[in-house]
Order: sequence, then structure tokens, then C-alpha cells
Amino acid sequence: MPGHAVRGSETGRPIMAALDLLGRRGALRIVWELREGRVLTFRALQAAAELPPGTLNTRLAELRAADVVSTEEGYRLSARGGLLIAALWPLLEWSEAWARDLDVSAS
Repeated sequence: MPGHAVRGSETGRPIMAALDLLGRRGALRIVWELREGRVLTFRALQAAAELPPGTLNTRLAELRAADVVSTEEGYRLSARGGLLIAALWPLLEWSEAWARDLDVSAS
């Protein structure tokens, strides 16, 4: 969480906390699977994210504590999670252009 030391940073700066959270195994995949208003059950999210139940449970707890995921009628992105997805779209576009420029199939 911002304000607390995270992996690779003792400062607790918000960007470092965000990168630490999203860099944990499966966290970004969970966020991605819940994009565009998707609401998934635990089992559906587990299958989509291809994570073991223990890892998924841990990541969901962390993402809920960070106000990225909510549990209304299943798992979904919170309003803050929606803002995160909006912030990631330019990175997606950049990565696809990068792959094209390197002549690699973007998938």
C-alpha cells in the first residue's frame, strides 16, 4: 500500500506500491479478466486467470484491500479498478506498436 515499504522500494511512493501490487503473480491477469464490466465467480475467475485457488484468494484479498476489486454479485473491478484499466489502455497500445515494430506477432 502507498506509504509503506514495498519490494524494491523503501519509500512507499504510490507508483512503487502500484507496481509492486500489479507485479505479484496473477494480479494483473485478474484485473485484465475483470475488465469491461465483467463479473465472475471465484471458479470462473480461477479458470480465466489460470491460478491455483490459494494464489487467487491471496491476490483477491490484496486487490480488495487496495480498492481495485469489489465483491458485488461476484468479483468485479471497483471504480478505482476501472480507472486502473483506463490507465493501462495506453500501455496496451504502446506494446502492440512495439511488437509490430519488432515484427513480432501481437497476440
